[in-house]
Amino acid sequence: VLVLLLSLLGLAAAGKLLVVPVDGSHWLSMREGVDILGQKGHEGVVLAPEVTLRIKPSKSFMMKRYSVPYTLEEMDKEFQAFFHFSFEQGSFLERFVKAYKGIKRITDFGVASCGQLLQNKELIRYLEESKFDALLTDPVIPCGAILAQRLSLPAVFFLRGLPCGLDFDATQCPKPPSYVPRGFTQLTDRMSFLQRVKNLLHDIPDLFLCDFAFEPYSKLASEFLQREVTVLDLLRQASVWLLRSEFVLEYPRPLMPNIIPIGGVNCAHKELSQ
Repeated sequence: VLVLLLSLLGLAAAGKLLVVPVDGSHWLSMREGVDILGQKGHEGVVLAPEVTLRIKPSKSFMMKRYSVPYTLEEMDKEFQAFFHFSFEQGSFLERFVKAYKGIKRITDFGVASCGQLLQNKELIRYLEESKFDALLTDPVIPCGAILAQRLSLPAVFFLRGLPCGLDFDATQCPKPPSYVPRGFTQLTDRMSFLQRVKNLLHDIPDLFLCDFAFEPYSKLASEFLQREVTVLDLLRQASVWLLRSEFVLEYPRPLMPNIIPIGGVNCAHKELSQ
């Protein structure tokens, strides 16, 4: 589906796309789409910090880098620790405390990187003068959404999902706790009354986690745009949501007209050897 949608863009005049990716597997999935756009004649400019795990130069797009106040070793250490936590067992309270600490450390890297980008006056001037047609970003780190507001560009969000259901809130999609299982609950879409109550209660810590994880971006956006802005305000601006989701693997959910499921689990398809 993604290839078909991108192929249709080839029928139009070539455009200029600003890409603000998120490192790691997020970028590996997005890169395939950016490469296809480049093959179709569209000009892509990828913004990336000097320190990255997966974002590398390519012939299909131009890359603009900016400095960050941390090293590759520091970032890799924290990401490895966070990945190991994801597979650990334990009570809900134990996993919540570990998630809080891990998300806080990972968030610090994203906020530091975004702050350096927004404070880079020379780079921001280049972006303003380049006259892009649209901005493609993964909103799990809303730095690209902040830039879309500043540059008055239509924003295309490319995502797997957002913590705490912020994508549901931003698009006003229903997410009733009676039917949609929350993270860490191990519940299904068939719940007893007590399980529904448990599912509802799991929304409370999610709100707390998102508040501390995304509040720094609200402050960055408000300072950069010189007006009060929340993360939900930034997310609501999206013109199109390209959702890397597949209902064969997930519970069906309502979608708004500007949400397009493009399928897939993660990353580009790689043919396996015999």
